[in-house]
Amino acid sequence: MSATAPLSPGVGERLVDVVSVQSQVVYGSVGNSIAVPVLQALGLQVAPVPTVVFGNTPHYPTMHGAPLPPDWFEGLLEDLEAREVVTRARHLLVGYLGSPAQGLALAAWLDRMRARNPALRMQIDPVIGDHDTGLYTDPALVPVWRDHLLPRAHGLTPNHFELEQLSGRRLRTLDDCARAAAGLLGPVTEWVVVTSAAPETCPPGTVQVLAVTADGHETFEHPSVAHAVKGTGDMFAALVGGRMMTGAALGDAVRRSCDDVVAVLRHVQAQGWQELALPREIGRRLG
Repeated sequence: MSATAPLSPGVGERLVDVVSVQSQVVYGSVGNSIAVPVLQALGLQVAPVPTVVFGNTPHYPTMHGAPLPPDWFEGLLEDLEAREVVTRARHLLVGYLGSPAQGLALAAWLDRMRARNPALRMQIDPVIGDHDTGLYTDPALVPVWRDHLLPRAHGLTPNHFELEQLSGRRLRTLDDCARAAAGLLGPVTEWVVVTSAAPETCPPGTVQVLAVTADGHETFEHPSVAHAVKGTGDMFAALVGGRMMTGAALGDAVRRSCDDVVAVLRHVQAQGWQELALPREIGRRLG
């Protein structure tokens, strides 16, 4: 093979719109394994950075894999920096982290990237756990999320359980959730969208999603689809961020993303599948 001149990173169109930092599984659709196809269906170019690589999620009888070692994880971020990816990207989506050290490294890296690309916006889906499973990440990640990462984010998409963990108190009503979410707003953080909000007081057969900004809050309801698949939160976070990147306002992005999640779940349920998938007709609907 003949040698060729290296490509100049400053020449040509934007190569990456979104850097997505979260888990990767070989079998299943959680983390980047669902976020990447969702974002691509919305017409966005994605650079996926794995925080862990697992064979599948832990609810199966066997599971292999591990979090990326710190030097590997930091090296992947450094490669994106060296290729000038993040100086041209518009959005950083952060989900499941494999260790507190990854969170601290990510915060320091983000500060360097923002110095070079002030327009870079970060959305965090602070994966901690859920009501049906409790905590399923390292408890030491909670203060890392709260103190080091969330204040750097423009938008947050916690579920109800995660909002309780981050706020340090039990939240029973939508008003409780709205006050706790408003407490996460700040100089950088503009919006918080809480999924499965106030499940104890939710009308039967529905799921509530709460969107909170400095101007107030709005509640969205969608039908509950009984299915135990994993990854719906990861899919929803990618849909909200992706739709806002393609021009939707927050409320419209949340409403359309709720509809999309319901459509995917109903399709998966009808097919009898045990994992999420993005059917072709729904992928066309997103694009």
